[in-house]
Amino acid sequence: MALWNGDTVKDVSESIGIANLSDDVAKNLAMDVEYRMHQVLQEALKFMRHSKRTILGTSDISNALRVLDVEPLYGYESSRPLRFGEASLGQAQPIFYVEDDEVDFEKLINAPLPKVPREVTFTAHWLAIEGVQPAIPQNPTQAEAARLSETTPKGASTSTLAASAASSSGAGDNVTVKPLVKHILSKELQLYFDRVCAAVTDESNESLRSAALASLRNDPGLHQLLPYFVQFISEKVTHGLKNMFILNMMMELTYALLENENLFIEPYVSSLIPPILTCLIGKRLGDPNSTPNSHISLRDFSASLLRLVCKRFGDSSHTLKPRLTRTCLKHFLDPAKPPGTHYGSIIGLAAIGGRESVRVLVLPNVQLFVENVVRVEMEKGGQGAVEAELCLSAVVNVLKLLEEDAPAGKKAAMNGDGAELRDEDRERLVERLGELAAEEVWKLGRPRLVKAVLEPQAGAVGA
Repeated sequence: MALWNGDTVKDVSESIGIANLSDDVAKNLAMDVEYRMHQVLQEALKFMRHSKRTILGTSDISNALRVLDVEPLYGYESSRPLRFGEASLGQAQPIFYVEDDEVDFEKLINAPLPKVPREVTFTAHWLAIEGVQPAIPQNPTQAEAARLSETTPKGASTSTLAASAASSSGAGDNVTVKPLVKHILSKELQLYFDRVCAAVTDESNESLRSAALASLRNDPGLHQLLPYFVQFISEKVTHGLKNMFILNMMMELTYALLENENLFIEPYVSSLIPPILTCLIGKRLGDPNSTPNSHISLRDFSASLLRLVCKRFGDSSHTLKPRLTRTCLKHFLDPAKPPGTHYGSIIGLAAIGGRESVRVLVLPNVQLFVENVVRVEMEKGGQGAVEAELCLSAVVNVLKLLEEDAPAGKKAAMNGDGAELRDEDRERLVERLGELAAEEVWKLGRPRLVKAVLEPQAGAVGA
């Protein structure tokens, strides 16, 4: 049985001049009207639910008609609730009706028309493109950014910035730029952040440090704290270059964040790279009066972190590997840099590009580096000579990648005829690597390594 009565359709047809409407036509029209009403109500209910309401309003019906491409209903909505009156007809059930307001037509005609409501529109814009904000009205202007940078001290954390903005909000003529978005952390997360930072910097409690790093490595729900940990690492590395313990713990903290599979760390890679590079190719790391060469293990660990970052994010960011390679190559080819920086740049190039970086960038410049840097430091003697020997060992170790990662066909050729080393091979090795490096490679007694080094190479890459 149809919910919409066919008699109603006949009444409407008679009102527009159609007198003889058959019952079948009236029934079909009633069913179609019922279907159209169901369609409008379903769309209106969607608007009601998305608006987080439980009462269907006239605006929902209007929006539903607009979605269904139906001619809209003209008029203005009333925000006032409907008033119902009660009418009693003898002993029968009372009838409720909507009371009509008495309107003075003269006032209604002379009253100004209300403003037509604006259509709801949506637009999208780029907040930043590869870290650069485009000059559009939605983004802060350069003048606003300059004022913000002038009022913010260098190295200030997010909490310090918020505190300074709050304290200077009542100043007379001082102009402060407040951040557009305020990030609020729960008390639990703030307490967690403070405890973890205190634990990883506590040199006396190793078990507490291990527990804090394990928590960062495995716990979910820490994504809101990720920018604060990145800022903490940057500040500690910047202000703690003479404290080897702090530098090591900051690299351990970085490794724990990278190992946490629940964190989306890709947007913060560009902020993690500077502390890692500082610990890799920094000029002076640790206290000069501490244990000699204590920075070597830190540089090795930083190189492993750089390898992990390039492996995970090198494909998504096409400029990551080239920028890191240029930085390490620049320090590798600069003879004025200290041996520690040269050591970090050598292992850094191998960590970034593997065998190909060693073949194209390191191998053609080995002779120049050994003769102009390593030999000079060895002749001076002292601690510089010891670090120069470490640089020479690093060169030999990265050259081993030419043998270990060689393609299968080349390995088979190296293992075939002519695998025995001859005196002429040693002479060619000296011509390519220099006397010091050639001697170290020759001592290893590995024919495949010698053959890989003596393969035709590209020309040296200049600074």
